[in-house]
Amino acid sequence: MDLKTFTSAVMEIAEERGVAQEKIIEVIEAALASAYKKEYGKKKQKFEAELDAKTGKVKFWQVKQIVDKDMILAEDEEVSEDKEKVRFNPERHIMLEEAKKIKPKIKKGEELKIPVKTKEDFGRIAAQTAKQVILQKIKEVEREEILKEFKEKEGEIVSGICQRVEQRVVFFDIGKTSGILQKSEQIPGEFYKPGQRLKLFVLKIEDTPKGPVVFLSRAYPKLVSKLFELEVPEISSGQVEIKSIAREPSSRSKIGVTATEEGIDPIGSMVGQKGTRIWAVINELGGEKIDVIEWDEKPEKYITNALSPAKVLEVKILPKNKAQAIVPNDQLSLAIGRDGQNVRLAAKLTGWKIDVRSLEQVEKGEVEEKETKEEKEVTEKKEKKEKKEKKKAETKTSKT
Repeated sequence: MDLKTFTSAVMEIAEERGVAQEKIIEVIEAALASAYKKEYGKKKQKFEAELDAKTGKVKFWQVKQIVDKDMILAEDEEVSEDKEKVRFNPERHIMLEEAKKIKPKIKKGEELKIPVKTKEDFGRIAAQTAKQVILQKIKEVEREEILKEFKEKEGEIVSGICQRVEQRVVFFDIGKTSGILQKSEQIPGEFYKPGQRLKLFVLKIEDTPKGPVVFLSRAYPKLVSKLFELEVPEISSGQVEIKSIAREPSSRSKIGVTATEEGIDPIGSMVGQKGTRIWAVINELGGEKIDVIEWDEKPEKYITNALSPAKVLEVKILPKNKAQAIVPNDQLSLAIGRDGQNVRLAAKLTGWKIDVRSLEQVEKGEVEEKETKEEKEVTEKKEKKEKKEKKKAETKTSKT
């Protein structure tokens, strides 16, 4: 077995799959140690190998654990939970006194590496075993690398190329693996075609028997804020902060922002010169409308801003997290929006249940309330009078 050629071939495979060379050398060394044991070793023996990837030369050691008399179990003694206690086996263990003759400073519990004769002539079965171990280990390492990389990317944006479009799922090439864009995470009305490059939000990664699966999204609200992070340097530097976001994919989004430093215009930073920044995000989302709202710690002010582009006259804070927004008569339909979208997104953005009323409705409501109160007073007086007359009649009857 030409180890130099073999190692080069394995390294090429590792490089193609994006696996670190150090990991691959460890894998090959483990496989060679396994092959050495199968060909030349005995049962219970443990071997280690060290490979020089440049020359293809390999060294082997037999590994034994250092034990002393206190660590050895007697023949009639049962194995206890004490991990230090072992049943002595000359193939796996060596007494401390013997080990010190080879390495004077060694201590009990440590491992001693004893050099063994280097062998490169492995039989067909041993070589086949080594090959299987290497291929299996490469898959495991590759799997671990993908899991580690995309675990770190959860909640972030990746760039993907559309590979395949199925009825309810779209597959994207996102680097070392493929990502899945399910129907529920697609933007309504958005079409995907092979070769198309898009920005995608990494929802989560799951380890399955078939390998790691990366779940992607184009509809998740945070995709909008992450796209703005790419376009707006003030967000990365911490000068502008995104406080909240409300989104109805393919239609409209509202995003609440604030400046953390004086002299910074948060809305201007998000929009950019001549709208370049916001248009870059809108184009990435296929023309989805985006309203940038200035966040305010006062709920009345924030709700007023959130109902933009409608003008708001007054906001009343009511119990149970409710708020009433009063708008001019000609602004009512604009404040509510088509199918209630504007007020619905404003409610999601602010976290308040918003009831939008026109000035006319409020005034009419006050008049109606006043009329109802007067009617109630008249009814009460009438009932009181009737009761008094009835009581008087009853008294008169009893006297008779």
